[in-house]
Amino acid sequence: MLKLGLTGSIGMGKSTVAAMFAARGIPVFDADAAVHRLQGEGGRLVARIEAAFPSTTGPAGVDRTALAEAVLADPAALARLEAIVHPAVAAERAAFLAAHADATLVVFDIPLLFETGGEAQVDRVAVVSAAPEVQRARVLARPGMTPARLDAILARQLPDADKRARADHVIATDLPLAETEGQVAALIACLAPAQSR
Repeated sequence: MLKLGLTGSIGMGKSTVAAMFAARGIPVFDADAAVHRLQGEGGRLVARIEAAFPSTTGPAGVDRTALAEAVLADPAALARLEAIVHPAVAAERAAFLAAHADATLVVFDIPLLFETGGEAQVDRVAVVSAAPEVQRARVLARPGMTPARLDAILARQLPDADKRARADHVIATDLPLAETEGQVAALIACLAPAQSR
């Protein structure tokens, strides 16, 4: 089994690219989706997060905006949150691998792959990238996003140029969708010809 880490900074189109892999039959582990499950309504981390960060949860689970405000500007608070979340996500990842043990290629969609040392857990890394102005426009179009919040998020992420320099593969998303799909198909054909469709 070849493990491909898929990463990219906020607004680069990583979720779209991950969906392209999944549409071609490649198992994809979505770390953000795992976090949403763990922190959503009835999620098994909600009580622990509320205990560590009072008033950041409600009936629907974690209030992501409130939690972000509680941790983004406080490295110690962020480290406390990561100590709660990362082991739970690792357990979800292990279950995913067990469920797809017969696959020749799996994708790990992990936003902070380099920032958390996750590249050591995968065989290859693909970085999803777009021009800075495209990235900024995409992110600022999201509900509740502000330039200050975007800047705080980007400050926690390795710069795109550094990610591209460390990547084994770069997938551009500031192109027509069909061209990005072509890059994904070519990468699958290269890494897992038997799974290529």
